[in-house]
Amino acid sequence: MSESSFSQEVEFRDVSVDGDADEDNHEQSHIGLSYYDNSDCTLHFMPDTMENSDLQLLDRGLELSKQRLLTAQLPFLPPSITESEKIPYLSSCIPLNSVLMVRSIGGLLKCVERRRVGLELDDNVGVPIFQILAYTLKDIVYIDRDTYSALQIFKSELHPSVYKLQSGEKEGMSLYGVLNCCRSRSGSLLLRQWFHRPTRDLNVLKRRQEVIRFFTSPRNFSELKTLQSCLRNIKSISTLLQRMSLSNTKVIDWQSLYKTVYSGVCIMDTVRSLPQNIQLFSEISGNFTDDLFYIATYISKVVDFEASIAENRFIVRQNINPVIDEKKRRMMGLPDFLTDVAHAELENLDPRFATCSVIYLPLFLSEDRLHYRSSRTKELDSILGDLHCDIIDLEMAVMRDLQAAVIQRSGSLYNVMNLCAELDCLVALAQASQDHSYCCPTLTPNHTLALIESRHPLLELCTPVFVSNTYISSETEGKVKIITGPNSSGKSIYLKQASNTDVGLIVFMALIGSDVPAKEAEIGVVDGIFTRIQSRESVSVGLSTFMIDLNQMAHSLNNSTGNSLVLVDEFGKGTNTVDGLSLLTACFSHWLRRGSECPHLLLATNFHSLIQLGLLPDSPLLSLLTLETAIEGEELVFLYQIRNGICQSSCAANIATLAGVPPAMVKRGVEVSELYRTGRTIRKMDSPSADEQYSRCTEVVEKFLSLDLDDPELDLDAYLKGDVLPALEEVL
Repeated sequence: MSESSFSQEVEFRDVSVDGDADEDNHEQSHIGLSYYDNSDCTLHFMPDTMENSDLQLLDRGLELSKQRLLTAQLPFLPPSITESEKIPYLSSCIPLNSVLMVRSIGGLLKCVERRRVGLELDDNVGVPIFQILAYTLKDIVYIDRDTYSALQIFKSELHPSVYKLQSGEKEGMSLYGVLNCCRSRSGSLLLRQWFHRPTRDLNVLKRRQEVIRFFTSPRNFSELKTLQSCLRNIKSISTLLQRMSLSNTKVIDWQSLYKTVYSGVCIMDTVRSLPQNIQLFSEISGNFTDDLFYIATYISKVVDFEASIAENRFIVRQNINPVIDEKKRRMMGLPDFLTDVAHAELENLDPRFATCSVIYLPLFLSEDRLHYRSSRTKELDSILGDLHCDIIDLEMAVMRDLQAAVIQRSGSLYNVMNLCAELDCLVALAQASQDHSYCCPTLTPNHTLALIESRHPLLELCTPVFVSNTYISSETEGKVKIITGPNSSGKSIYLKQASNTDVGLIVFMALIGSDVPAKEAEIGVVDGIFTRIQSRESVSVGLSTFMIDLNQMAHSLNNSTGNSLVLVDEFGKGTNTVDGLSLLTACFSHWLRRGSECPHLLLATNFHSLIQLGLLPDSPLLSLLTLETAIEGEELVFLYQIRNGICQSSCAANIATLAGVPPAMVKRGVEVSELYRTGRTIRKMDSPSADEQYSRCTEVVEKFLSLDLDDPELDLDAYLKGDVLPALEEVL
């Protein structure tokens, strides 16, 4: 077995979540990983991802880590590469915007160099890194940050409430915001983790689907509402149990725990009446043991919540501890008892004292009253003692016993909470499916992606009428789809909706087990979703917009497989037209030549020459699509319906008119476009008309004919410069 070095970097980030007032804010951690395998001198990395475990932040500087990477022994770099070109090149191999991952690589490289891994006996050579490869967790579908942003899977925005501006952000218009109907915070966090880790494990996905199918059935509506009501009271218990271990439990913590455990018991009773052939229901019935009922009964029997809230401390109910009950009885009878003692003491005092009172608290001087201790009060101290403190001490002892019983059964509590969180996620997805009329996708092990009458899950919520479209990608139907059409005709929306159903937004939804917005859907094996849709500029990367586009394409070319989905929107528009068209042609020609290893490809482009000039190789994998439009009078109407074919015109003039460009400019644009297309001369806007040009030429000719060429004083150069050349410039 080869020796490997391992490094990890983590970060905690505060998250603000809307919820009940007694819900604490918790920390959501991220982790970036890397390791070095000296058997083939390969550096492996995993971009930043969510992690629920308690992790420790390692103190490594980002810039120092980048510098270590740039100065590392990297034989795979081109020989002629300069220092300034290293960052753009490495950006195509490593997502430098994954800060934690970059910092982990920096720490790993330091460790590898210090230990001389693989080169222990050679001090003069740096440890080589022959290649850099990304890895993902088992059965996890690879999706990078650019894809999450381009598909609008997550979108954070400032909270509209001024009272919550400091506590964090809220979810905006995003896929997560649409599907997150979770009732508990633990459910919301688990659903976010599912979004960060879409899976291709069919067993996991079918486990989720069977629960969603049960709750989307109309006959199970009452069970759905009952469970939602119970799940609303499920609180996160990790912080609560931590406080218990430190004996720092508050009254509100006991309330939260009791609500959680009691709701868990209600969930257990409800689920046990449901079909046990559904795996999750069977696990809940088996894991919700008597420990849950024991804790709920114990808390209900011991804690007096009404009195605890009033006094803001732990209060024990009556008939739990006889000693506490007796001391409380004495405490309650103290006023009458002390009044009797005061009357007896008054008889022993000087007649000049009209009144006397015996009080429980040891005050000695207050305003005009004299306080003192007598032999009787000392006797009372020995008989009664400090009742209040004694009661508190005894109740704290009861609380510690209760805490010990809860902590002893914490394993069962965590199992219950994990299953409740999963149930909450699936109930939420079922609710979203009902609300938005989604269908259950068919998951298969083949290489087909088929979406019949699919819809964009976000856009359909923003418009009263949404036109559905069909997308089928397979080796027989073609895996490479090139979509041409006028600007604003819906090409990009079609791309994103294809990417949202197990081949994107719809494919992504299927990969987390959700129903999808389509009439029918078949989702085959997908191991990664790559996009070149959105250019996200970052100060930490320091690349131009076009360089970012190139990095995204390079990442797709180097990492996509025959089971990947690649979405490309208007690649090549950030540079010279010829260069952009050439790069686009080269990329898609490369993919087409891969045959069965060609990924599912969707390209939206306005480079019509790509098709018209036949720049791509002939392949049965290639399909040409366009979006229908219609002309009503002089107005362009978008039908947003996909069909086979090629767009012959971008309709740029019509789009410019719709966008409010002045008509004179649109007319001039059409004129220049026609002249360019037919190969005729394009004249300046201030050029004279044809009649003016004819008149000017006639004037020059007449002047030439009137010249006396035999005149020795005739200056032909002056004539040519002053009359002929200016006239030629106007004409030509």
